Amino acid sequence: MADLKLAAVFSDNCVLQRGKNIALFGTGKEGSTVEAMLSGKVLGSLEEQTVKGRGIVKDGRFEFLLPPLREGLEHKLTVTDGSETITLENIAIGEVWLAGGQSNMELELQNCAEKDALNRPADHMLRFYYTQKRAFIDEEFLRAEENTGWECFGGQGTKAWSAVGYFFGEKLKSKLQVPVGIIGCNWGGTSASAWMPCDAMAEDKDLQTYLDIYEEAVKGKTREQQIREYEEYSVYQAEFDRKAAALYQERPNIEWDEVQSIVGESRYPGPMGCINPYRPGGLYECMLKRVMPYTLKGFLYYQGESDDHLPHLYHKLFSRMIRQWREDWKDDELPFLFVQLPMHRYKQDPDFKHWCLIREAQDRVYRTVRNTGMACAIDQGEFNEIHPKRKSVVGERLYLQALEVAYGMEDPNARAPRFTWAEVGEGELILHIANVKGGFLASPDIPESEWPVGTNDVLFEVAGADSVYVPVDQWLGQETPEGTILRLRSAKVPEPVFARYLWTNYSSGSLLYGKNWLPLAPFRTSRKDGFTPGSSGNEME
Repeated sequence: MADLKLAAVFSDNCVLQRGKNIALFGTGKEGSTVEAMLSGKVLGSLEEQTVKGRGIVKDGRFEFLLPPLREGLEHKLTVTDGSETITLENIAIGEVWLAGGQSNMELELQNCAEKDALNRPADHMLRFYYTQKRAFIDEEFLRAEENTGWECFGGQGTKAWSAVGYFFGEKLKSKLQVPVGIIGCNWGGTSASAWMPCDAMAEDKDLQTYLDIYEEAVKGKTREQQIREYEEYSVYQAEFDRKAAALYQERPNIEWDEVQSIVGESRYPGPMGCINPYRPGGLYECMLKRVMPYTLKGFLYYQGESDDHLPHLYHKLFSRMIRQWREDWKDDELPFLFVQLPMHRYKQDPDFKHWCLIREAQDRVYRTVRNTGMACAIDQGEFNEIHPKRKSVVGERLYLQALEVAYGMEDPNARAPRFTWAEVGEGELILHIANVKGGFLASPDIPESEWPVGTNDVLFEVAGADSVYVPVDQWLGQETPEGTILRLRSAKVPEPVFARYLWTNYSSGSLLYGKNWLPLAPFRTSRKDGFTPGSSGNEME
């Protein structure tokens, strides 16, 4: 059995980050010296480039840095401890991004609205690695991980690539004309708490809530009992999913309640326990740590839906997760780009407005955490569908953020309109909006003929000191020497104090865009307006 092993994320066809020290890590015989050499030609040139490095195996693991390289293809990596040698071929040197989050990042290219991208020619400049999706580490986990590897676009596994990751990578590759690699590290239905260590949450009394909920769920249960219960659930749920899929195939428009009445109750996400993938810290250990600290240009992230049960904690949770990932990659300024949640509401649900708080928390992170970029996707949601199928626009908006945040390519056309501050006028509120030149454009998200019955199409609302919001009677956008403003008035609120825009889980009406067709992000002018999800005067059926 071999002692010397590179981490599974290093394989033939891998992409290594250009222009930065390259972290190389793996396992080996205790105390042995591991040496590495990486060489090949600079892209578009006959110039050879070679770097070397070495490290000592300590506690069964080695980790050391190779000096930076320029972009290139067909590089070769040789790693040896003197008795064993590993050789990797067809390595590319380019840009590497990790695509994390939950199901909307996980959604595969074969299942998105733009799946005809699969018909494009094979492309060795665009590559993908999927961190294996297993919820706990055992011998089977380790054996399966050895079979993971990087793939160039056009291979057998391309159809299962993250759609968002693919469209981001394709745009970036075309712009920079260098190889691009995406590391998929995502799992549907996950809270951000699954993607950070429990110790990080235990530092804060609010974030301790996630650990307390877990401890209460497993209270009095042995590890063996937790495993047995989850294995029993897995067998049951697999059969439920099979029957439900067949039913949906037969009756695509069937309601969820009727599905369960026919095939039985769904038990998703299963009993909480030590092998449930949704446990706090679980996927951090089983997925994220398996690829850290692989040298990256930055992170892509699309998540938040599964934290809508505790939306008031999301800003703190998300901020702490970003800091944790940067600490783990040993770079406090590593670019972190994320998607703000789009419109969504299930047909049977009232408008709880809890997604409003998630979006607000995401916007606060963008405004306050250094080197972050937010891709507003408010217009990319689908009514009664939590997995919108249009993914190219989301990937492209993340790409626009990358150009500015990660590559320093300032482009005013890449900036979405955003609320900055409000001032009180005579009988009106005046909102100042950044990144708007030449006025607003308005467009319906979906054709009126397809609007679902009973959804909210209110754009702007105002409230007085009593915090009771009503739709505005009129709003007017104006260009001033200082920038773009919006004037809001309502006869029912002669002295407006607060205002909000698209403060709803889902709206069927027109949205506001800049002339670059990037949407104005939802907002409220003050977090002290008395709003709580479902509170009187704030909930719309």
